[in-house]
Amino acid sequence: MSEEITGNAPTIIAVAPNGGRRTQADHPALPVTAAETARTAAACREAGAAMLHIHVRRPDQRHSLDVDLYREAIAATRRAVGPDMVIQATTESVGLYGPDAQMAMVRELRPEAISMALRELAPDNDAKARFAEFTAWLRRENIAGQIILYDRDDTARARAWAREGVFDPAQLSVIFVTGKYTPPTTAMPIDLLPLFNDCAELFRDWMLCSFGPNETACVTLAALLGGHCRVGFENNLDLPDGRRAPDNAAIVDATATALGSVGLQRATPAQLRARWGL
Repeated sequence: MSEEITGNAPTIIAVAPNGGRRTQADHPALPVTAAETARTAAACREAGAAMLHIHVRRPDQRHSLDVDLYREAIAATRRAVGPDMVIQATTESVGLYGPDAQMAMVRELRPEAISMALRELAPDNDAKARFAEFTAWLRRENIAGQIILYDRDDTARARAWAREGVFDPAQLSVIFVTGKYTPPTTAMPIDLLPLFNDCAELFRDWMLCSFGPNETACVTLAALLGGHCRVGFENNLDLPDGRRAPDNAAIVDATATALGSVGLQRATPAQLRARWGL
């Protein structure tokens, strides 16, 4: 039985404050500029988040993988939170970028942590060798990789490739996604169980993000099963009591409160860094 399931390891709270699709028309406190991202990160750090999952935006608020925009946002966030909070960039395409552009961004930016959708970077077996090389490069560069898995097709392929040695699962994290943008589907806690059973035990650690107002319940179950939590406006705008959250920090605070109510400790940024070898 893993240390997480026995309750010995503290639970990581990551915040995803904007994602690639929502804009300030959806919520005025959703950060889109570097300065707004930095202020949000500082507030969420105080509320209990150990990691910022960051998307950057063009002036028209559209999703971007522009390296200069990433550098600007990361620099502003570092000034606001100091060196301890982990900043995770994303390769997510949002329908705008292909695998080559996604991986090229990471190679140029060299962030400390990265999330990457298996179905985007390696949609089939023809991409297996490329994905193997990319994840090996991440390991050599000490970039903490996290694979996004959306459904059981994704988890089946991740499990098969891990067992084939395409990548070393002990050197990677996964994040399961429950619910979806299109068609709009609200996650339920039980949605986690098949994904968890498929491959959670293979990886260094695992996290959950969940669409909709059941987010807190979903990630609390994940934490009780030994996983970790990603919350925020990317996937959900509401507090557990159904009220619209005033900002991302309120959602992080609600998550920390829920974890504490079931006897779980939240990880500090230093503990996350030690866990991921950063």
